[in-house]
Amino acid sequence: MTEETANGIRVEDSGTDKGAPAREKWANNTEFLLSVVAAINGFVNVWRFPYLCFRNGGVAFFIPYFVCLISVGIPIFFLETALGQYTSEGVVTAWRKICPMFEGVGVASLVVMIYLNIFFIVISAWTIFYLINSFISPMPWSTCNNVWNTDECHTRYSIYANPHMFHSESNWSFLNNFTSDDYLENDSFMNGTDTSLTFTSPEEEFWLSRVLRPSYDMSLGKVHWDLALCLLLAWIICYFCIWKGIKFMGKIVYFTATCPYLMMLILFIRGVTLPGAGEGLAYYLMPDYSRIISPSVWIDAASQVIYSYSLSVGVLTTLGSYNKYNSNCYRDCFALCCLNFATSIFAGLIVFSVLGFMAYEQNVEIYDIAMSGPGLAFITFPKIVSMLPGSMFWSVLFFLMMLLLGINAQFVYVESMATTITDLFPHHLRKPGRREILTLVIAVVCFLLGLPFITQGGILLFHVVDLYGLSEIIILFIIGFECIGIAWVYGKSWTGCYHCTT
Repeated sequence: MTEETANGIRVEDSGTDKGAPAREKWANNTEFLLSVVAAINGFVNVWRFPYLCFRNGGVAFFIPYFVCLISVGIPIFFLETALGQYTSEGVVTAWRKICPMFEGVGVASLVVMIYLNIFFIVISAWTIFYLINSFISPMPWSTCNNVWNTDECHTRYSIYANPHMFHSESNWSFLNNFTSDDYLENDSFMNGTDTSLTFTSPEEEFWLSRVLRPSYDMSLGKVHWDLALCLLLAWIICYFCIWKGIKFMGKIVYFTATCPYLMMLILFIRGVTLPGAGEGLAYYLMPDYSRIISPSVWIDAASQVIYSYSLSVGVLTTLGSYNKYNSNCYRDCFALCCLNFATSIFAGLIVFSVLGFMAYEQNVEIYDIAMSGPGLAFITFPKIVSMLPGSMFWSVLFFLMMLLLGINAQFVYVESMATTITDLFPHHLRKPGRREILTLVIAVVCFLLGLPFITQGGILLFHVVDLYGLSEIIILFIIGFECIGIAWVYGKSWTGCYHCTT
């Protein structure tokens, strides 16, 4: 079977779908847009972009980020989406149809997709665990009266954060009586020559001693079955969001892709009205243009663009494959990229407004508490919400937003993986009922492969996989071969795709 473009250019079919049931299409363009929003607006927007701005010159970081977005992000975003729309195939068979010798590019994207489906849903499992515990009063991470807390746990953090507390001319006394030298890093404190104390917050101890419960012998140890149930619940939610295919998923994203924005707006309004919010925003937005000459800043900008726009993963190609042939994906891609950039900036305003409040309450500097990654979501934010009136409401709101962001991306990625496999075997997997079974198999296998991440040694495995599992070099190799395959091998025939998508 062959397909003919509007310009008369013919694209040979791979032959695998001759006589197979027809593929579905989006009911309307809005479903496509919201599905892409669900895929690209995730954890990296909330906990990575704001920290990179803070670390790399504030507003000045927007310059290398914008350059990378214009030169890499938007062009590759359009290329991958248009590839799917042009071929109406998943990421592997799309390359088989366009340029068979580059089918390995699609296979590489599928491998990355599998990796992400196993790895990132663990964060959603942690989020569910925190969300459930948010309904307990008082919230278990806000006190030191739990069985997992140590003698070093203190809730009155601000007492020890006072920079004038141990000044040689200051008079002070503790609100608590110390009965153990374990609190002291050295005995010279007793002679008044050193003022160093060791303590931990209840939020840190909840994260380390209640959630992670790590082993210290470099072994995986036993599975934490309460977290395993949270992981199972995450997969059940994910499965029932996509089990009927993109027609059903297209309706789900009307809720799951838009609600996080409403929740972010509520958090933003609350954040900017807190004392100290202005100082936090100043740290976030204060430009330091001397930083942009550093190569590390440009590497951070490029990696953020790659990760936050889901480049080279194959999800854009898959979602684009359900578009109508003449959809204006050029306009859509540009709008989606701009929205993602704006979302990252907006998330930064939320994060640093509440960090400013935390610094104000604890009388410390912003740079002492600013962090990225899981530490921001599971240590810093629980600390912040514990300080707020109505802390239970704000905790539920925050972790529900995080759950929607994580599950959104997860079920779109699983749908993309199922589509890719279905397009490889269309005669068998496009039959009624087969798609539900395939999705269930993917969910069960990925759930089992994800269990090692929630063992006693799971956090170590998580960090190792996060650091070495999917590097920028791998992503750049895939992107590079995508460009070579389209621009050089397939050649100017690609202009037919461009004209049909604008």
